[in-house]
Amino acid sequence: MQPTNSSANPTPALRPTPRPGIMEIAPYVPGRTKSTGGGKLHKLSSNETPLGASPAAIEAYRGEAGHLELYPDGGSVRLREAIADVHGLNADRIICGNGSDEILELVARAYIGPGDEAVFSEYGFIVYRIAILAAGGTPVVAPEKDLTTDVDAILACVTDKTKVVFLANPNNPTGTYLPFDEVRRLQAGLPPQVLLVLDAAYAEYVRRNDYEAGMELAATSENVLMTRTFSKIYGLAALRIGWAYGPAHLIDTLNRIRGPFNVSSASQAAGAAAVRDRAFIDAAISHNETWLPWVTKELEALGLKVTPSVGNFLLLHFPEDTGKTASDADRYLSDRGCVLRAVGAYGLPNALRMSIGSEEANRDVVAVLKEFLAA
Repeated sequence: MQPTNSSANPTPALRPTPRPGIMEIAPYVPGRTKSTGGGKLHKLSSNETPLGASPAAIEAYRGEAGHLELYPDGGSVRLREAIADVHGLNADRIICGNGSDEILELVARAYIGPGDEAVFSEYGFIVYRIAILAAGGTPVVAPEKDLTTDVDAILACVTDKTKVVFLANPNNPTGTYLPFDEVRRLQAGLPPQVLLVLDAAYAEYVRRNDYEAGMELAATSENVLMTRTFSKIYGLAALRIGWAYGPAHLIDTLNRIRGPFNVSSASQAAGAAAVRDRAFIDAAISHNETWLPWVTKELEALGLKVTPSVGNFLLLHFPEDTGKTASDADRYLSDRGCVLRAVGAYGLPNALRMSIGSEEANRDVVAVLKEFLAA
């Protein structure tokens, strides 16, 4: 008897499979860290501060090196108390996370499930979509006007299925923002059972009289949570520290599902020192106030459209002419050591996002783009 040849109809391998929908999620792709050319690298793809971290934060971080055998404080008490002291908040209504991304994911896990919807704006932070889909929910995208969040469009998307509205203010990657009167109008227009998450990752950079990060609204409302990060102006991106402020019932809910030791001891110590280092924060603000308008003006003088930004980054729009597109510019810049962020995943295929860097980096990008556009 001849052996049966089963290769024509192989049996699918039995193995664990993720639940429906997980494999349809496009993974988050961070900004590139390397250029394609030699020479000095200017990494301007992740909105990191060019000033590094506070010396006080670095010293506090090193001070934890002799206690690595000990678990961190599970409640991040020292860090929460430092944040509360600086901002005049109730420490019991603060939760800390492994970056603000973790807190956004906790929100989705706690309040969104199969059959539920969550709303965010057309060019909103891409992590919102990932968190919603991972929780089994349905993302609902509200169109924007002039690359700016449209409150009426968001409210028009709200249905009986809506559980959460995510609002990045200022928004990444556009750099635009909503005046706080508009944020209040959004909150007032939402059903009270819908959670409004105000993602204020870039709040410290904003120099506008009509802007607020959302602390007061989170303090006085039952359905508002404000999230913040230490990854931007504080220069602690490597330590992954985020926090949120909101009503006691929201904080209690999120604490029930977060990891028991989700913020390391070194991160807690460095964060507590960084938030109190006012001189360092003022220096970072001053640097951005100098170079954000300078880069904007110089790039506009080259003929590029630049979306007005209140953050520490700019969105640059390129012509559609062959050889002058954003993809062409990205390659040209990378070959010369300047790494920006392509934002095609956000639905902006002909734009690049540029972090405000050091004086040298800013000047080099402008010079390289001048060469590129003249070639």
